[in-house]
Amino acid sequence: MKTLRVPEATVTRLSIYSRFLERLDKNGVTTVSSGDIAEGVGVSPAQVRKDLAYFGEFGTRGVGYNVKDLMKYTLRILGLDKSWSLLLVGAGNLGFALCTYKGFNMRGFTIKAVFDNHPTKVGKQIGDLEVQSLDSFENMVEKYDAKIGIIAVPPKAAQEVADLMVKTGLKAILNFAPVALNIPDNVELRNVDLSVKLEILTFNLGFHEAENI
Repeated sequence: MKTLRVPEATVTRLSIYSRFLERLDKNGVTTVSSGDIAEGVGVSPAQVRKDLAYFGEFGTRGVGYNVKDLMKYTLRILGLDKSWSLLLVGAGNLGFALCTYKGFNMRGFTIKAVFDNHPTKVGKQIGDLEVQSLDSFENMVEKYDAKIGIIAVPPKAAQEVADLMVKTGLKAILNFAPVALNIPDNVELRNVDLSVKLEILTFNLGFHEAENI
């Protein structure tokens, strides 16, 4: 992979390309062009070629890309050529939904343990997982060699949980709590605020409606 910094939007599209290639492979398609990929995911052929060019030369001019090879390359670039153990903190409704979501496993992510400190939740079963107390968090990091944590707790508890994740050696955090977290620069942080996404939708709806008045 080239050493220049890859835009996050490119990485996002690469994930989309990867899923599209997996569908083609399952359907028996062996060769695909940048135009085919572009049409399948809703971008331009030039954008597909530009995104892939960050990572090297793929395909043959006039022939296209070998679907299996390109799929393997994209998975490797995304770090999905191996499995990842996840630890989730927060056994509420969102935590339950995340624990039972099958899409994670399909992409190589497995929630190995779920934690909560509420006495009514510790010991309960969510799918194949028993909710554990946060007292056992560090042991589970070591047991599963976990690098990624998921925060699905109320805002007031999120920073404390993040601090625990950093202290116990996690290198990346996916945060669903609608609060800004103070995280060291050497730890990757991604925030998922579903309300913000909905507000963007309502803004765009209102903007388009105003244009049509």
